[in-house]
Amino acid sequence: MKTRKFLIVTFGLILLSLGIISLKSDDRNFEISKQLNIYATLFRDVNMFYVDETNPGDLVTESINSMLKSLDPYTVYYPESQMEDVKLMTTGEYAGIGSIISQKGENVIIREPYKNSPADKAGLLPGDIILAIDGNSIKGKTTADVSEILKGQPGKEIVIKIRREGDAKPLEKKAIREKIQLPSVPYYGMTDHKIGYIYLNSFTDKAAADVRKAIIELKNQGAESLIFDLRGNSGGLLDQAVEICNFFLPKDSKIVDTRGKVKQWDKEYIAAKNPIVPDMPLVVLIDRGSASAAEIVSGALQDYDRAVLVGERSFGKGLVQTVRDLAYNTKVKITTAKYYIPSGRCIQALDYSHRNPDGSVGKVPDSLITEYATKAGRKVYDGGGITPDVKIEPKEFARITQELVLRDICFDFVNSYAIKNPAIAPIQNFVITDDIYNQFINYLKEKNFSYETESQQILEKLIKTAKAEKFYDMAKSQLDSLQQDFTHSIDRDMQIFKDEITSFLAEQFMQRYYYMEGVIEYKVSRDPEVKKAIEILTDSENYKKILSNR
Repeated sequence: MKTRKFLIVTFGLILLSLGIISLKSDDRNFEISKQLNIYATLFRDVNMFYVDETNPGDLVTESINSMLKSLDPYTVYYPESQMEDVKLMTTGEYAGIGSIISQKGENVIIREPYKNSPADKAGLLPGDIILAIDGNSIKGKTTADVSEILKGQPGKEIVIKIRREGDAKPLEKKAIREKIQLPSVPYYGMTDHKIGYIYLNSFTDKAAADVRKAIIELKNQGAESLIFDLRGNSGGLLDQAVEICNFFLPKDSKIVDTRGKVKQWDKEYIAAKNPIVPDMPLVVLIDRGSASAAEIVSGALQDYDRAVLVGERSFGKGLVQTVRDLAYNTKVKITTAKYYIPSGRCIQALDYSHRNPDGSVGKVPDSLITEYATKAGRKVYDGGGITPDVKIEPKEFARITQELVLRDICFDFVNSYAIKNPAIAPIQNFVITDDIYNQFINYLKEKNFSYETESQQILEKLIKTAKAEKFYDMAKSQLDSLQQDFTHSIDRDMQIFKDEITSFLAEQFMQRYYYMEGVIEYKVSRDPEVKKAIEILTDSENYKKILSNR
């Protein structure tokens, strides 16, 4: 009898629970229906009665973008016109002329033609100002507008009218659009000491295959250890990150698991194959630009004590996006889950679900950061990206160096230099000679380059405040002395900060003459993080000590 009563009560509680869940579901569905109805009637009335003519498509796109922006930066709507962007994001492939373009003042310029691309074959050069495409002026158009015009059907010829420094009249260049495949591994090669180096810049659908090829070729060239560079890598496809981890980690190792609102979508990703290099010593380079899939790879390798991480703390993006099809050939990329690497930590640094009163996003507070442990017992933490095992503080650059880079003056000088000098020394032999550097200083004077240091700005504000408060006369001699001390000259500053200025200038030369691969190859032999990685890999005892928690 008691058993029967117990079963009846239990059954009743189950029915009640199901009823409550159903009611909650019905309430939510009603709320969604209600809000959509409000939006539809508002949208109808705005289009019917607003004083000026409206564009329904633009209004909807704007409202969608504003809505998604309130969630997080990674939940994005793609209208039909942006399907090429979705393809580029996932495959690194698009149809166009193969060039980076950018805004420079009121103009759109060729920033960097890819090597052997249609733009390169057509003779387009960095610094060329785009005037018209197929006879249509691009005056007033944005970089996004021009990019859209340059993309299109492969095999179709387009005529690009440009203005180039040193030519009195505009030039016309003919380029035939092709399928452009951006390499996920733009450079790999051997350093000294039998150490291989691989630079991975994105996790497209070909990333794992490209990394695998690089590892095998470097092994064949005699590589006994490896530097894997993920700096500036903003991520990409999750499955590629898992496959790349599997090159270094044993079969059946858990790489990452994802957890979200839809529990049926929660998934654990396991290494499916035997690794290519299970024991090869490995250093992974990361920085503030390493995010998402790059953090899965670096974090998983750290959790298994499989690699020494060198550099700066990573970005801290522990969110997973899913691309879903919508009506009329549109798509939405939605944040559907958070990912957790083998130690159990989620490295998401920003809390988008709990915004500050002013709408800004705060970081995960220290009180909510949890300590975890790697396989060897080393302490690691969640809530703030991946912290490297060997930290290298980012270099602070002088104000003059920042101004030269931000104003594109190094770029402009090198383009001007290249017009008169079609070739320079090979990559590993190239140096900024005194002659080139003096030419650069003269170029700055010709362009009337000037800048104000932060010290000068603060002093000027102090003098202005002192005058307003009637203290200036009392402190005039001290203020005049400070003003004299802080006064700078271009000639003096160019000599004081010559080393850091020449490093940026040399990179610009590499990009102009040897493309992006040249920049990476040039930097590898001079990069402090790479030098530190080589130092660690050539000292096996120190390498083991870092990974063993001793």
